[in-house]
Amino acid sequence: MYYILFYKTVDNYIERRAPFREEHLGLIQEFHSDGRMVMAGAMAEPVDGAVLIFRGDNPDAAQDFVKRDPYVKNGLISEWSVRPWNVVTG
Repeated sequence: MYYILFYKTVDNYIERRAPFREEHLGLIQEFHSDGRMVMAGAMAEPVDGAVLIFRGDNPDAAQDFVKRDPYVKNGLISEWSVRPWNVVTG
């Protein structure tokens, strides 16, 4: 099963993320390396959110990521939600 984590970012997110970016990308690498995360990336035009896709039997990996993410802990994410994703192909 897949789970999609949707992030909505605050205004001036690009400018405000710099002090936390290295830690955020390291967390992404950790989750991707061990297979919990399939892919992740920011939305463009406008840069107002991000989508992160997790694989597992439940949404625990996505929720764990949120708890540890410096972007969330430092107020750069104004809203987030996790939804199950029923993949048909791919």
